[in-house]
Parts: sequence; structure tokens; C-alpha cells
Amino acid sequence: MKKQILIRPVITEKAEKLSKKSNKYTFIVHRDSNKIEIQKSIEATYNVSVESVNTLLVAGKAVTRNTKTAVLKGKKPNYKKAIVSLAAGDEINIFTEDQN
Repeated sequence: MKKQILIRPVITEKAEKLSKKSNKYTFIVHRDSNKIEIQKSIEATYNVSVESVNTLLVAGKAVTRNTKTAVLKGKKPNYKKAIVSLAAGDEINIFTEDQN
């Protein structure tokens, strides 16, 4: 069974500033994927050349929800984030790519 390495791009103000200033793009990736798999997947999907990949594990947040009978406590799942640096002249336009 082949795992899907790239789950989705991160679209936040901080990620947008990073992409415009430093040509770095942020993605949520599969937890078991490594930097080489992430690099090959980005290059194949977006037809760009990747200079470096930095990964980090993000801890899930604790959440509480009030109901009529009790206060329910839970936790969002942990996930892995990858920050990808592209070569000069390459860029990824997330909003105009074909979403299949």
C-alpha cells in the first residue's frame, strides 16, 4: 500500500510571508515520510527543484467542549510539517494548481 506523502499545503499568514520573503513553502505531510520522500514528491507534483527540506513534529492541542451533561476533554492529533526551500526562480502557486 502506497502512502500519500503530501497531505495539504499550510495556508496561514506566517506561511505566506515565508513563501514571499524566502521562497519557502510549508506542507502537512505523512508522519512516516522522510525528507528524501518529501523532496521527490514536491519535485514530481509541482515541477520545481527543491534545495532543502526541514521537518518538525507538531503536538496536537488539548480541546474541551461543554455539553448539557458534562465537559468533554480531548486532544487533536499530532502531525508532521515540512518547510521546503526552493531554488531561485522556482515558485509554487497553490491556488491555481489542478486539484485532482
